[in-house]
Amino acid sequence: MKIIIFDDDPTGSQTVYGCPLLLNWDEQTLEKAFKKSSPLIFILANTRSLSSILAVKKTREICSSIKNFFLTKGYSKDDYFYISRGDSTLRGHGVLEPAILAEELGPFHATFHIPAFLEGGRTTENGIHYLNGIPVHETDFGRDNIFGFSTSDLAKWIEEKSFGKIQAENILHIGIKQLDMAINNEDGFKSLLSFLSKLENNISVVVDAKLPNHLETLVRAIKVVSKEKRFLFRTAASFINSFSELPPNPNNTEDLVSLKSKNNKFEYKPGLIMIGSHVKLATDQLEVLLNDKSCEGLEIPVSKLANIFALEDYQDKILELEKILLSRINYILDIKKVPVLYTTREEMMFSSYTKRMKFGLELAEFMAILVGKINNKFGYIISKGGITTQLLLQKGLNFNQVDLKGQILPGLSIVKSNSDQYDLPVVTFPGNLGNDKTLLESFRLMESNP
Repeated sequence: MKIIIFDDDPTGSQTVYGCPLLLNWDEQTLEKAFKKSSPLIFILANTRSLSSILAVKKTREICSSIKNFFLTKGYSKDDYFYISRGDSTLRGHGVLEPAILAEELGPFHATFHIPAFLEGGRTTENGIHYLNGIPVHETDFGRDNIFGFSTSDLAKWIEEKSFGKIQAENILHIGIKQLDMAINNEDGFKSLLSFLSKLENNISVVVDAKLPNHLETLVRAIKVVSKEKRFLFRTAASFINSFSELPPNPNNTEDLVSLKSKNNKFEYKPGLIMIGSHVKLATDQLEVLLNDKSCEGLEIPVSKLANIFALEDYQDKILELEKILLSRINYILDIKKVPVLYTTREEMMFSSYTKRMKFGLELAEFMAILVGKINNKFGYIISKGGITTQLLLQKGLNFNQVDLKGQILPGLSIVKSNSDQYDLPVVTFPGNLGNDKTLLESFRLMESNP
């Protein structure tokens, strides 16, 4: 049975491999994806980059395309699992998006909230969500300018993000103790099955997870009960890995690095690194990377761009700035260094949330189109930040679909188009992943010669 994942940015496939990632959802693209042997289909909705109104509009648009495709092919929407993949640090439209999916693809008996991303140190215990042992609302992610929140108690977080429509007291909880009992003895597993079989009316359920076998046991129970029950999921990446039950990737890190494209002398081309994410971790990683003498930084002046975009007729100014930056990238390549294209680190202030998000999209699209104009010079691209990566793939490289090859480091996927036109692998690097040395480590890996 296919598992259809609505991914709110292009990095949620960071624990799996061998599946298509769709940047378009027309009938032809969907048909190609459904013909692939992988149980997973990721639809890169990129809704985290949108206001709530636009996120709802895009989610409904994708659902409409899927339902029309099913109708054309004689498929039933009830024959598939649906996952709304969101951020393990709880940023995004984490309650709104599954609510829209329930309206469009339901009815469902329950919606499970499972934000644990074990590979990245995100765990849930007693209904509280943690990042490396710290309640996530106490981290920088909880203070996010757009998606901030005041509690790490997931039931209360759901109540907060639903503006009280879903009351914390009405939310159910699957705890570590219940999962451990299901792991350790048959009666415990039967008790978990009984709990799942009684769920009704799309009730919200918060799930604890500290270890992979917590998720694996839950998946085993869900698949038994799914013959009679339809469930919807809002999860981070770890649950998807457990749910898909994929065997280990036959491609090792060396195989993935060797996907780099070569020039006509059969030598690997140089790389390019793009950094659009503004979380503090991304800035820390950039600082470490730029200490490597084989890199050369190139800052995109964000305030200058904002002033240009504010003009009534800005195309000539944009082309002028593009010309300057392209010339600089070519110079960096000429001196045999790797360009690191990054946005000004200070976040700009805007009069409204909508204007801030609009400019974020304009900035990411500017970067994508800039890189797209010279992408044939590169052997690989490392793209850090969800919006940056989405628009690079979609607008810069004009992909409708890419294939996920695997991970070069935990959580860092490498994707490649199945088109004959392109031979350019892209490393999709989430803004919130790793420590301050992870970007440097991924760069050195991609620069190694397998």
